[in-house]
Amino acid sequence: MAARGAWIALTVATSFFVFEFVARVEPSLAAPEIAAFYHLSNAGFGTLASLFFWIYAPMQILVGLLLDRFGARRFVILGSCCCALGVTAFAWTRTLDIGAAGRVLTGFGASFAFVSALYLVNHWFAPERFAVLSGTVNAAGMVGTAIGAPLLGAAISSAGWRAIFFATGAAGFLIFLAAASFLRTVKSPATVATSTPVEHVRDSLSAVLSNGRVWVLAVVGLLCYMPINVYAVLWGGSELMTDHGVSQASADVLVSLVFWGMAMGSIAGGWIADALDHRKGVLLVGTVLTGLAYCAVLYRPIGNEWALGTLLFLAGFFNGTQMLTFAMAKEGESNALVGTVVAFVNMLGIAGALIFQPLVGLIADATGGDFRIALTTIPACLGAAVLILLFLPEYRHPDHRPGARIPAEAGAPQESA
Repeated sequence: MAARGAWIALTVATSFFVFEFVARVEPSLAAPEIAAFYHLSNAGFGTLASLFFWIYAPMQILVGLLLDRFGARRFVILGSCCCALGVTAFAWTRTLDIGAAGRVLTGFGASFAFVSALYLVNHWFAPERFAVLSGTVNAAGMVGTAIGAPLLGAAISSAGWRAIFFATGAAGFLIFLAAASFLRTVKSPATVATSTPVEHVRDSLSAVLSNGRVWVLAVVGLLCYMPINVYAVLWGGSELMTDHGVSQASADVLVSLVFWGMAMGSIAGGWIADALDHRKGVLLVGTVLTGLAYCAVLYRPIGNEWALGTLLFLAGFFNGTQMLTFAMAKEGESNALVGTVVAFVNMLGIAGALIFQPLVGLIADATGGDFRIALTTIPACLGAAVLILLFLPEYRHPDHRPGARIPAEAGAPQESA
């Protein structure tokens, strides 16, 4: 029964992450239409899209603290409902202010998805399965987007972006109902602690924020995730159409290959890291190869769509190793701090979108739409991540060594609601 609960928890939480990731990238599929609808420039549209991250990023610390104290169930239910409401509001309104509020509400609800999924993986499954299962969660989000983006792009072309956004919101409400009906969560060490909530917040934040290794890994995560935040989520289609002369439909398919690659790379990177019992080396090699693939796309005069697709798939595949920053960070702290550590790393990773999504739009406007110049930020960030990793040692807390814990899937106590 416990094993069944583990896989139900993983399925519901992963479905929520897939939904929120689609909601995150959906505006990029109708960028010209939405910008024209609200009379926005490239920079203005980039700002509207990035409102998702303005609430998502700062919420991460609060989300981690809440998960460590109360478990995941109630917050998956709350988050999926708010995310669905936000998408629906964005589709319903004709007013920029309400549309912006809908985007913020979407980001608020989405802020619970990824961290909750990794929290459930950590507490339901054995430590030695974390890297590959967390990679699987990320892969599901990437595959969902890879399949959904071209299909949604085609549907938007025929039915209009507002109708498709309504349909996406409806899918979110189905996930909310599934979470409310079937999701169960397990007790973390913090949920049975004798400290007061104030003491819990103080002690957890102090332990995480005073750890320089966590900060370094969070910055590495930000730099490594920057290509997804900027190229795959928002500006990749515009770059392909402007610099390589492909159509909107072809650009949607080509960008989706980044997500296909990252899906496979997340699982492969986790599997290799678990098999070798070594995180840093896999992440370092993956980051170098990611940078080389993006450099080829951005700076080589490639007109062949098959060649572009292959390079973008490889860029995503190697970038899948970015998931190892979560494993390295959480494995350096005790099991009672998993939610807070994962949330902090995720917060900085997503915060990169607040800077780089509008920045790329501003540079593109200033250079007359030259996305090759604007997207030079990608190899620059990946190069910085490589330099940092070269000087970062590996470390694993005893709580996260193989055999250190009995996972909930093997019969550990669980909450019924």
